[in-house]
Amino acid sequence: MQRAQLPARRGLYESAAVAGGVEGPRVLRELTGVVLDALAEGAVARGGPAPAGGPAEVTERTMARCTPLLPAEGIGATAALTDLVRAVTEGATDPADPACAAHLHCPPLAVAVAADLAASALNPSMDSWDQAPAAGVIEEQTTDALAALVYPARAAPDALITTGGTESNLVALLLARERARARGARSVHVLCGANGHHSVRRAAWMLGLPTPLSVECRDGRLSPAALDRALASLSGPVLVVATAGTTDEGLIDPLPEIAEIAAAHGAEVHVDAAYGGPLLFSERLAPRLAGLDSAVSVTFDLHKLGWQPVAAGVLAVADNARLDPLSFSTDYLNADDDTEAGLPDLLGRSIRTSRRPDALKIAVTLRALGRDGLGRLVEHCVDTADQFAQAVDAHPALRRRAGDIGISTVLLRPTAADALPAAEGDALVAAIRRQLLAEGRAVLGRAVATDEDGQSRLWLKATLLHPQAQQADLDGLLKLVAHHAGRTAPPPGSPEAAAPAAGAEWAGAPDAGTASAGAPGSGSLASDGPVVASAGGEAGAAARDAAAAQTPSPAQAPAPAPAPAPDAGAGAGADASQAGAVRAGAPAPGAQARAERGVLARGVELPGAVVSARAAPGADAPQVRGGQR
Repeated sequence: MQRAQLPARRGLYESAAVAGGVEGPRVLRELTGVVLDALAEGAVARGGPAPAGGPAEVTERTMARCTPLLPAEGIGATAALTDLVRAVTEGATDPADPACAAHLHCPPLAVAVAADLAASALNPSMDSWDQAPAAGVIEEQTTDALAALVYPARAAPDALITTGGTESNLVALLLARERARARGARSVHVLCGANGHHSVRRAAWMLGLPTPLSVECRDGRLSPAALDRALASLSGPVLVVATAGTTDEGLIDPLPEIAEIAAAHGAEVHVDAAYGGPLLFSERLAPRLAGLDSAVSVTFDLHKLGWQPVAAGVLAVADNARLDPLSFSTDYLNADDDTEAGLPDLLGRSIRTSRRPDALKIAVTLRALGRDGLGRLVEHCVDTADQFAQAVDAHPALRRRAGDIGISTVLLRPTAADALPAAEGDALVAAIRRQLLAEGRAVLGRAVATDEDGQSRLWLKATLLHPQAQQADLDGLLKLVAHHAGRTAPPPGSPEAAAPAAGAEWAGAPDAGTASAGAPGSGSLASDGPVVASAGGEAGAAARDAAAAQTPSPAQAPAPAPAPAPDAGAGAGADASQAGAVRAGAPAPGAQARAERGVLARGVELPGAVVSARAAPGADAPQVRGGQR
């Protein structure tokens, strides 16, 4: 069902209405309905974890809906929201689909997104009390709770809300520099493992610190022996940056040993636990972070294993006095006499001035789920990754990087790549990833890691952060990788074994009859109720949407019939010729790929169009009757 346009005489009023106050929520409720409709319709039209086609096709389709972006006369709030939200949804990689597993990119919980709506409507700026009276209280309560989670035995821990690990690491190095200067040193030496996040080196560069010394890692973790040798070679203040959850593998450095060695050399430790920090919510998994509370500061993200919309970062410190260097005074925000009169000083709570009340969505989530509820979600992701790793181990055409998996990240590659020379095997792995992305079937990451024989190889990376995904949802992912490896792998030593030409990864048409990696938008996932429901995907966006509610569940939907392979000449050029034709009612680019995933085969009614059941054998794509907006 398409939401009717607001009356033209009200168009300017509705477009320029404010979101707050007494009247604002009425307008916001109407416009939010428009957004939710567009989210649901766009997710159904996309039909999977990513848009089919490559950058050029996605750009063309998106521009067809939003050009001109700045018209002489506006088209009204309803039309603008419908067009742009639909465009960004159709062209989104959706972490609410279990087959979207490339990065530390989580599906936000619906409850957190709803709280973020309130934050946007009220728009408090967290740089002075007179802009954020209650929001400041909520932020203080939130940071107190998270600081106590990291430092349960400390008397006065504290935390800041940041935009994420990059800002948290920057502030941690800034505070270390200021502590060193307070002791009379000119600077501070920074040591980090070769596995450390790039933001550490970037922060050192921004702060004018010496280039961080990279410490050898063994099996993906910082080597205590190498750290001991490195510290013995330095004098003056030193900050060791350890990692609890590496980006590529989710591995946790040996924190107790690092803390002990650093203390023996008089060095401080900062732990980048942007990925691993939420393990603290789980009593079963928290022991993996033993030694964390020995650090002077800890980076901790909640837009990874905390299922918050970006941004939701935290920097915790062992003692609130360590934040004193951030104090700053400017008369219009925190005049001395205002502070003396009792107005709280918020300016020293960040290196930013204007900033969003990101603590609100965090606070709502903490209160809604509690520590136990969040712990169960974290445990689910970790357990699902273990099961996924076992499935890789049991698959005859795939193999996993040897050793324990890290948190919820699994590295794998097809055995077909091992039959090729090293460079060609890596090229095959890269080509499989790009092909799956181009077809919109799966979004997998890539990582270079050492193999059992000591050689570095390229691996496909699955980072499993979906709080409801089941192994059954991920079985199709393994089938896709294995199938594409068999289809793509050339005979060893043949001329075809060379890496694909630039741009060729986007040119292949989808292979007929390949199973989907999972239900679109995680529609097959069991839900524990609205608190833990994902906000994205077909299921999340359409929880209230009548049209999407007509979509059968994966259990009810008929299995998609195998589609015929496209003609040899119907590759990227054919799809590209259709780009931008959505408004004219022509089959959208990539419709064949979406049909093979079984999404356009359901007869779901979309605004202004009805998608037919699967095209008859020999047809190019399911036909769309009527024009789509």
